[in-house]
Amino acid sequence: MTPRIVNVAIIGGGLMGREVAAALQRWPALIDHPVWPQLTAVCDINEAALGWFDQITTVTTKVTDYRQLLDDPSIDVIYVAVRHDLHESIYREVIAAGKGLLAEKPFGIDEGAAKSILAAVEEHPESFVRCSSEMPFFPGAQMALNYVGSGALGTIIEARSSFLHSSDLDPTKPIGWKRQNKYCGEAGVLNDLGMHTWHVPLRLGWVPEQVFGVFQNIVPERPGPDGSLVECDTWENVVLHSWASHEGVAFPLTTETKRIAPGEKNTWVFEAIGMNGGVRFSTKNPKLVEVFDVVDVPGQGREQVWQHIDSGSQSVWPTVTGPIFEFGFSDSILQMWAAYLAEREGLLGDRFGCVTPSEAVETHRIYREARDSVASRLGAAG
Repeated sequence: MTPRIVNVAIIGGGLMGREVAAALQRWPALIDHPVWPQLTAVCDINEAALGWFDQITTVTTKVTDYRQLLDDPSIDVIYVAVRHDLHESIYREVIAAGKGLLAEKPFGIDEGAAKSILAAVEEHPESFVRCSSEMPFFPGAQMALNYVGSGALGTIIEARSSFLHSSDLDPTKPIGWKRQNKYCGEAGVLNDLGMHTWHVPLRLGWVPEQVFGVFQNIVPERPGPDGSLVECDTWENVVLHSWASHEGVAFPLTTETKRIAPGEKNTWVFEAIGMNGGVRFSTKNPKLVEVFDVVDVPGQGREQVWQHIDSGSQSVWPTVTGPIFEFGFSDSILQMWAAYLAEREGLLGDRFGCVTPSEAVETHRIYREARDSVASRLGAAG
């Protein structure tokens, strides 16, 4: 089958825009994918940022006004990575223009914005929309998902999903937009990184109830542009405790989303424990998947055992990379795009897919209820 060519544009030529551009250049690593994406256009309000894309020969359009991309009939899909306060207006315009959209999290600055974007999706079914979340595309994460889905855990006792950063560990780091409510949103780190912790639980059907949030603002001031201290009014670390259910049985579900996690750089963790088994995976050791079982040990009898499995390189879409080799962050972005474009063509099948608009809206409901739990406790204390 000859792959269908899809022209891709990027709005936001910063870190993630460049990561996506680089991933698309590795498309030949995928085996028999039905789509062949070409990055043809880039937009950034900072004209200097556009120079990096000169090295990509397929890029023929570079602009500072994103509306020029919406008016370009040759563009099929747009990836948008901009400040959270700009999500609602730009996403709605992309959708109304009939373009496919792979949107960066959090899919709007708050629940109202997310619902507004979802309404636009429902009004324009010709626009295929998903939200970005690449970490679950690690092969070890996929193995963990499949292990839970197999029923090997039995009755689930507890589960944990975490995303642990150290990006704000240095208290002298100058303030950025992610540390200001007006740009990042009142959910703080949840808006920035929370999708990473909720993609897998929601895909497993673990919709949380009775959400209880523990919020920390650890460094309340940081240097501003002139060196004087400026208030940081968003949350840096958040732990959410909730009840979810699996096959009708309730269990405690904990998520950790942190920008200040000493000892971690960019670690995604998933763990689920049941009466009959368990599974753990962390990107800190990206080839290692741990599974728990009760087995017969010669000379000992029945024992509880954690066993180690190497996950290899293969994820949602097969690649030319040997299955014994390692997998990294850039590979997860490639796999996320492979899933997005295959699903857009209706050819993903039963493979794991990107975050849906309804799942993205659900995360904002979770964040709101977590903040409400804090407000209710403060009210009770007062």
